[in-house]
Amino acid sequence: MSEAVGQQHPLGVYLKVWGLLFVLSTMSYMVDYFQVQGLWRWTLILIFMFLKAGLIISIFMHLKWERMAVKLMLFIPPISILVLILLMGIEADYVSFSRLTFFKLY
Repeated sequence: MSEAVGQQHPLGVYLKVWGLLFVLSTMSYMVDYFQVQGLWRWTLILIFMFLKAGLIISIFMHLKWERMAVKLMLFIPPISILVLILLMGIEADYVSFSRLTFFKLY
């Protein structure tokens, strides 16, 4: 009976990613500590959030070592939903502008 041979990743990769996640979490905490406000605050928080999520997905969930077909299967649906949401927002602005112009409700 033969055992299945698994892929072994170097431990240093995980330690470096862990350290980078710690740095990114500290930086996102500093946004609140220094009381950054407004659009700049939310931009920084989202950037740090996406960077941390990308690191976790690619390294700890082993997506970095998957085939391109699996990556596309995971990323195309959320990207297409975001594009559709953007298009709905553009159309909503157009409809609102048209109604205000047509009905003179301003």
